[in-house]
Amino acid sequence: MPRAATLPSHQRSRGGASLRFEVARGATRLADLHQASPMRILFPEPEPGEPPLAALVNTAGGLAGGDAVEVGIALGPGAEACVSTPAAEKIYRSLGAETRVAARLEVETGATLEWIPQETILFDGARLTRRLDVDIAADARLLMAEMLVFGRHARGEALHAGSLLDSWRLRRDGRLVWADGMALDGTLRDRLDSPFGFGGAEACATLVLLASAPLEEARDALRAEGMAATILRPGMLILRWLGGAVPVRDGLGQAIRMLRARVLGRPPALPRLWTC
Repeated sequence: MPRAATLPSHQRSRGGASLRFEVARGATRLADLHQASPMRILFPEPEPGEPPLAALVNTAGGLAGGDAVEVGIALGPGAEACVSTPAAEKIYRSLGAETRVAARLEVETGATLEWIPQETILFDGARLTRRLDVDIAADARLLMAEMLVFGRHARGEALHAGSLLDSWRLRRDGRLVWADGMALDGTLRDRLDSPFGFGGAEACATLVLLASAPLEEARDALRAEGMAATILRPGMLILRWLGGAVPVRDGLGQAIRMLRARVLGRPPALPRLWTC
């Protein structure tokens, strides 16, 4: 009797990338770099007045069920850097296994980090578990933002089923100052459409700014533009968006530009990666 054919298991990605910037010879310079496929870090030439720019690139074009990626970003004392992505991250339909993404940010005394990747798109049937851990010194600054899109609406594809477990943990001087999470599982369409849930929104986004300087003027400027900025505690400003994918991205971009100029002393512009 002929032996039954053995089907090969699906190939999974287990990759990651990490870097460390430090101040040397009066400027922020790359001190350490590690990359494992499918993740790579590229370093485009920054625009005038901008800090070093690191571009996180997924060479696979997206992540599927069973894939796992870890990213680590560390800034030494006084270092400055912006970390972004050249395109949206795509989380494809899963056959059952979860896609796992973990990021750890460490910002030491006097350093300034911008963590502003482009949006993550959840395809129908995607199963994503994502965790973001941050450790920041009391006098360091951090501008961080994440955006999630529920389906490829530009192509008429909605998110009907899948799962999402998204958690953030922010520690300042070793003390937990922000813990946030979102958990969705099973049939998602009813929750996304419900007026007591997401109200039919196509996307959501969160922005957190940590700085030692007072943030009241920045908050008031954002509110004058129709954004519901809140100072959760001294030196910590938070904004959230929920709505259509395009308005959410536009609002997030506007807030990033304003805060870069008003708080970080940068040009009022998004990273070049967002606009190329």
